[in-house]
Amino acid sequence: MTERAETADGIVYLVGAGPGDPELLTVKAKRLLEEGDIILHDKLSGPDILDRIDPDRLEDVGTRGHGDTTPQSYVNERMVELAREGKTVVRLKGGDPTVFGRGGEEMRYLADHGVPFEVVPAITSAIAGPEVAGIPVTDRNHASTFSVVTGHEDPNKEESAVDWEALAATGGTIVVLMGVTRLPEYTDRLIDAGLAPTTPVAMVERATWPAQQVVTGTLETIVEAADEADIEPPAVTIIGDVAGTRETALEFLATNYE
Repeated sequence: MTERAETADGIVYLVGAGPGDPELLTVKAKRLLEEGDIILHDKLSGPDILDRIDPDRLEDVGTRGHGDTTPQSYVNERMVELAREGKTVVRLKGGDPTVFGRGGEEMRYLADHGVPFEVVPAITSAIAGPEVAGIPVTDRNHASTFSVVTGHEDPNKEESAVDWEALAATGGTIVVLMGVTRLPEYTDRLIDAGLAPTTPVAMVERATWPAQQVVTGTLETIVEAADEADIEPPAVTIIGDVAGTRETALEFLATNYE
């Protein structure tokens, strides 16, 4: 623990759970999950990670796009409340805390309320999801750049902040997080923006979880393929030539996930 964690006011750790496999937790994240007084976790932290924690120390504050939702205001207030009780609070998030994980909002709220905090980085599912399925996000023969975007923006925005036309023009690999529901929308927009309908696409559902599954196709076929496979959130969508390289590695891809 840091010196600030030993003060009477407690501390909040914004901890990344990575993609969900407990063996992919950082050493620091694992220690904090063992030492924390209470774990405020989202729904993407991975069942195998949560199963290793005393249920009495767990509090589910997760959200789903079309399901039960914990208001962010409650999460913010709860972190401050617990820290002021002198507790060591672990705010556990799937992936990395600041990659579409509202980590920035929570840092600002804690700072505004005088609560000490630390951020514990983790591997984001934007990279880990493709990797465990045998897909590199960059490859010197296929892609020298990659872009990560959200497929589920704040519904209160007047218009999307994602410029799909610019992404299509940039080339490289496009990784979409939280993009299952709007898959038909952005695949059409990318085709309209000039990407070839035959551009390879892969979707990795629940990467590194026991129920992981992968579906592949192209911009013009992936919606039907995802429907047939009944792909559900959370899933990572990979768009670009790298998605077409999976078959070359699949025979020797040693994995316990699928």
